[in-house]
Amino acid sequence: MSSPWLASFLQKLVIQSLSPITFTTMKIHISGAVELQRSAKLTPQKRDIILTPTLVLLVLISLYLFMDSSIRLLRQPAPTLYPHGRLRSQFFGSREEPKKCDVFQGQWVPYPNATYYTNETCPMISDQQNCLKFGRPDIEFLQWRWRPDGCELPPFDALEFLDIVKGKSVGFVGDSVGRNQMQSLLCLLSGVSKPEDITLRYTTDAINFKRWFFTDYNFTLAAFWAPFLVRAKDWTEDGGGGHARSILMSLHLDEPEPSWATEIEGFDYVIISAGQWFYRPMVFYENGQLIGCSSCGLDNVTEISRFYGYRMAFRTTFQTLMGIKGYEGVTFLRTFSADHFENGPWNDGGNCIRTRPFGKGEVKLKMYDYEFYKTQVEEFRAIERESYMLGRRKIKGHKLRLLDTTEASLMRPDGHPNALGHSPHKNASFNDCVHWCMPGPIDTWNEFLLESMRPQESAAMMESSRID
Repeated sequence: MSSPWLASFLQKLVIQSLSPITFTTMKIHISGAVELQRSAKLTPQKRDIILTPTLVLLVLISLYLFMDSSIRLLRQPAPTLYPHGRLRSQFFGSREEPKKCDVFQGQWVPYPNATYYTNETCPMISDQQNCLKFGRPDIEFLQWRWRPDGCELPPFDALEFLDIVKGKSVGFVGDSVGRNQMQSLLCLLSGVSKPEDITLRYTTDAINFKRWFFTDYNFTLAAFWAPFLVRAKDWTEDGGGGHARSILMSLHLDEPEPSWATEIEGFDYVIISAGQWFYRPMVFYENGQLIGCSSCGLDNVTEISRFYGYRMAFRTTFQTLMGIKGYEGVTFLRTFSADHFENGPWNDGGNCIRTRPFGKGEVKLKMYDYEFYKTQVEEFRAIERESYMLGRRKIKGHKLRLLDTTEASLMRPDGHPNALGHSPHKNASFNDCVHWCMPGPIDTWNEFLLESMRPQESAAMMESSRID
């Protein structure tokens, strides 16, 4: 808005310039608009006399308004990173509590204000997820936030999270996508408290297993490598480590993977997940006996659905956790994360080059992905009912919670490294449309995690899944 002294000056200027002309009224508004109402018929010469100073006046006003607004814009700092403060109160205000709803149903909305961290502020980002380091040309994938239907999901508050887990431990059990979420949480917290890598105190495999310790909060964050959750190994001894998708894997469906089952007793929060590894060819065992296989190509071996193996892996995992006498922790199921390969399969030119999220209702899970999702949620509900019947909730509190990240993740085909999860000089055979860029959409998974860990939220966490 223009200042009063300028409006007064401009009014005098116009009156002096146009005094020979007869007017019934002249109004100069403080916004700079000029309204002239004539009562005399003007000749062309008089019209020129009027138009010249009027045009000059309008130019002066336009210049002033442009300079004034430009100065105000320059005074506003450009948003970069979220402040490391009490973001919940800043986001909602101090007078009104946020409405409750199913935070897992919603849509992605533009939010260009800030990101939580960058590859410069968090040096722990692995190269496989460091999309900015290797030259991703767009940053629009960072400028969205998840908005649930009917309420708001608060931003991640690192101070609040660390207050909740002070003196406690959080463990992620699963594959590299689960480790991806752990690394996201590590970066979200490192802006407040610097962690120490203590992995080698517990294992010599510092790639697949990670432990970090936040001294200021006596808090441990860990990732346990168990891509099938149950005990698994290569079908043949020379199988190349089991990381190639063509390698035949043997799964003992009734035995938990020892790497996590022997370590998890003292953890306070455990997030389990599994997914893409179950697309591999597998041989299944129960009670030490071969019972069948999925896509194994072996003679005289019964073909069994991969979804049976997936179901039994989760059943064994849940029952193991509920059966460990010393385990008093809260168990989270983080649901299936679909890939976003387009223009071919993962091993034949498939890529993920989209730069925007899908809109609500624009995409659905593929048939196999839906079966994985449905199967794990069914097993979660089954152990939830069993836990309730055994009275564990009554004795130890609510021990099982669902992190239903599937819908939010499905709508983000733009959030993967694609060909940017490595140096451009490195010869990589395949694009990565499974893991997630950091920073990126995966940070929202930890917004979900914090929301479900808040004391006032935990008792009201959503009890229903969206299986049609």
